[in-house]
Amino acid sequence: MPHSGVVHRSFLLIAGLLFSFGLSTPASAQEPDPYADGKALVADLDKIVTPRGVDDTFVATLGGTRQVVNVRGADRDNPILLFIHGGPAAPEMPIAWAFQRPWEDFFTVVQWDQRGSGRSFELNDPEKIAPTLKVDRYRDDAIELIEQLQKRYGKRKVFVLGHSWGSIVGLSVAIKRPDLLYAYIGIGQVIDFRRNEQLGFERTLEAARESKNAVAVRELEAIRPYPGAGPFDIDKVAVDRKWSDYFGGLAAGRTNGDFYFHLGRLSPLYTPADRKAWDAGSAFTIKTLLPQLSSVNFSNVHKLDVPVLMLLGKHDTTTPSGIAAEWMNRLQAPDKRVVWFKNSAHLPFIEEPGRTLEALVRFALPLAGEADSAPKQD
Repeated sequence: MPHSGVVHRSFLLIAGLLFSFGLSTPASAQEPDPYADGKALVADLDKIVTPRGVDDTFVATLGGTRQVVNVRGADRDNPILLFIHGGPAAPEMPIAWAFQRPWEDFFTVVQWDQRGSGRSFELNDPEKIAPTLKVDRYRDDAIELIEQLQKRYGKRKVFVLGHSWGSIVGLSVAIKRPDLLYAYIGIGQVIDFRRNEQLGFERTLEAARESKNAVAVRELEAIRPYPGAGPFDIDKVAVDRKWSDYFGGLAAGRTNGDFYFHLGRLSPLYTPADRKAWDAGSAFTIKTLLPQLSSVNFSNVHKLDVPVLMLLGKHDTTTPSGIAAEWMNRLQAPDKRVVWFKNSAHLPFIEEPGRTLEALVRFALPLAGEADSAPKQD
């Protein structure tokens, strides 16, 4: 969602405002791409060459808007896993090259630039879609996409993985259309947004005091009470995320997320113009969505008709994991499991990629049944 450079790269949960700004080197479609050689190497390394592999990028019409979708996997018989990215408007498509390739041996992985996000931003008139930027519309876009994926790839169900803001959308899908899913998987899961902000702030202030960081303590004390009543104050949110990131609440043991945010520069799927659209979409989207997010609360959801898997970082203060763990203790579901990542904060799929893949293969994949349970061996 402070110094603007930090702010623009910091707020993965409401990253439309903060996460993407400053990620891209200002460039136009006509300017040379300084990362072209590196992107070519990544593209060659990640090329799908297996006989039944899939590597599709297409534009889907969802809720009357055009949105970009990328689908990759080593074997199209494997189950589909739809990754619903954070933000809002913080696409994972340009980041995925850094962690996704091993997943593609077991799943056909779908990355989707949501309305107002990334490559989808310039495909639609911002003025026309601004009134549509609502949680329920994103949920219904995801449902429409799942139905299109089922038809396109001949699947009965899919896995949905929601990260950060995407966990709001993903959990909403699981509530409304559990029949579409093998399981719902949450990373950086949001349950009660206001409590999320309160608890994250308290832990960040505690870390500032313990480290005797006078500047951090002064800036954090100045925004109390946080988040306060009513819609969130974007300036206060920025200060909170600045120091949460600094004390390892985004990525454990790191003082910022640059190692992650800059990965988009090497994505074969994103041009310099796409990175500019990423930034523009972020600025556009957050203005509409931020006031709505203060009321997001799944605390009264006590039962789901679909298996639920939570992958939670111990050090996460962006979306404090204890809130989701408590909710899971109360939840009734056909199958449920919490997997803790002791060396991660908000980004376990980047911070502990091996353990993330192990959890997906061990606990999620079997839920698809024997027909979809493993990659084929030639």
